[in-house]
Amino acid sequence: MGRRCFTPQAIRAAYNVGPLHSAGEDGRGQTIAIVDSYGSDTMAHDLHVFDQAFGIAPMCGEEGVSCAPGMPTFGELHLQGSPATKAPPSTSNSPGQEDKSAWALEVALDVETAHAMAPGANILLVTTPTAETLGVQGFPQMMAAEQYVVEHHLATVISQSFASAEGAFGSSQSLQNLRYAFKSAAQNGVTVLGSSGDDGSAGSAKTPVGQGGSTLPGPAVEWPASDPLVTGVGGTDLCTDPGAANGRVADSVSPPGACQNAPGQSEIGWIGSGGGFSSVFAKPDYQSGVLPAGSTAIGSMRGVPDVSLQASPSTGALVYLSLPPDGQSGLKCGSTPCSTGWYDIGGTSLACPQWAGLVAIADQINHGGLGLINPALYKLASAPATYAADFNDVTVGSNAAEASVPGYSATTGWDPVTGLGTPNAAKLLPDLVSAVHGG
Repeated sequence: MGRRCFTPQAIRAAYNVGPLHSAGEDGRGQTIAIVDSYGSDTMAHDLHVFDQAFGIAPMCGEEGVSCAPGMPTFGELHLQGSPATKAPPSTSNSPGQEDKSAWALEVALDVETAHAMAPGANILLVTTPTAETLGVQGFPQMMAAEQYVVEHHLATVISQSFASAEGAFGSSQSLQNLRYAFKSAAQNGVTVLGSSGDDGSAGSAKTPVGQGGSTLPGPAVEWPASDPLVTGVGGTDLCTDPGAANGRVADSVSPPGACQNAPGQSEIGWIGSGGGFSSVFAKPDYQSGVLPAGSTAIGSMRGVPDVSLQASPSTGALVYLSLPPDGQSGLKCGSTPCSTGWYDIGGTSLACPQWAGLVAIADQINHGGLGLINPALYKLASAPATYAADFNDVTVGSNAAEASVPGYSATTGWDPVTGLGTPNAAKLLPDLVSAVHGG
C-alpha cells in the first residue's frame, strides 16, 4: 500500500508512448547526453542487466553485447579527468573529495530510464570530476562539459539531473556566468532539460552528499531548471494501475502513497516537486502569452517547472546497480545502507531523463534537434483543444515539502508544482515538432 515501482512498459503505457514505438519512433538516430558527477564503473554491465530483465533491445557498448549495424550505442565521455568511482573517498576537505560511489545510483537511474523511454536513441554519459552537491563548486566543470557536447555536435538532447537553489549561489551574476552552454545549445538546436529539484517549494544550501543541508528561508526554485533556456521538469505521484490495459486507469484497489488521499486520480502533484518563481530570471516571452484556463498566475518572474513526469519515490521506477559491494554504497534505504541490485527510485532525477527520451523521439520525428522547446510547449497549451489532447493536466497535490516554507497547489492549467502537466506522448510529440516549425 505504501510504495510501488513501475516497469518501463507500465511507464510507457501511462504516458501513451506505445503508439510511437509501434510506428518505429523510438529515438533512433538521435543522441541523449546525460551529464553526471563521476559516472559509474559498472554502467555498461548494469545497463545490460536492466535491458535483459525488461526485454529491451540492447545497445552497442553494453557489456557482452556484439555490435551490429544500426544498433543504438552507449558511450562514456570522461572530461577533465573524471576519477574512477571505485576510488575511496579522500580524507581531505578539498572541493569534490567525497564518496564518489554514492553517485553511481544517480548515473544508473539516468542512463537506464532514458534508454527505456527511447530505446533506439544513442546515449552518451558525460562525467566530470567534481560533485555538484558541494555548494555550487561543481557547476563550472559541468557547464564546460555541456559546452563541449554542444560545440562538437555530440547530442541533440542534454539531460541534467542536478540542481541547486538560486539562493545558494554567491550572486546572481555568478549564476549568469554559467549560462553560456545553454545559449550555445539554443543556437545549435540542442534541447536542454533540468530536474526542478526534490525539496518542493523550498531550497537548500547544499553540502557533501549524505550530510544534509540547511533550508533557505522562504520559497525558492532551483537552477538550471529555473533558467529560461532550460525545460524545467517537475514531478508527480503516478497513481495508475500498472497492470491495466489502459495506462491512465487509476488504481482503486491498492493505490500507493499519497494516491490513497486522491481516489480516482491517475496522477497527482508530488510534494517534493521543485517549483515556484525565480528570483533571478524575468518571465520569458513564452510564459507571457495565453496560459490554459485556470492556470496559476505568473507574475514578473520565470515560473518553474514547465512540465512534469512521474517522480515520487512512492511510485518510482526500477533501476539496477551492481556498484559498489553489498552494503557499502553510502546510499540510504531507510535506516540502513542500500544493497547491490534492484532499487525503487524516485525524484525529479527520474522525471528528467525520461523526458529527455521523449525529446529524442521528437527529434527523430523532426529529423534533427528541436532546440529550445519551451515556446512550442506553451504555444500548444494556449489552445484549449490541443492542451486537452496533448497534456495530462494534473490538478491535485501540493509541493509544501517543508513546514517552514509556504508551498503551492496544483491547479488546472499551469501551476508551480507540475507546470503544464505530463505528456500524452503520442499526441504531444508530433504536435511539438509542428509547433516548433510554426504549425
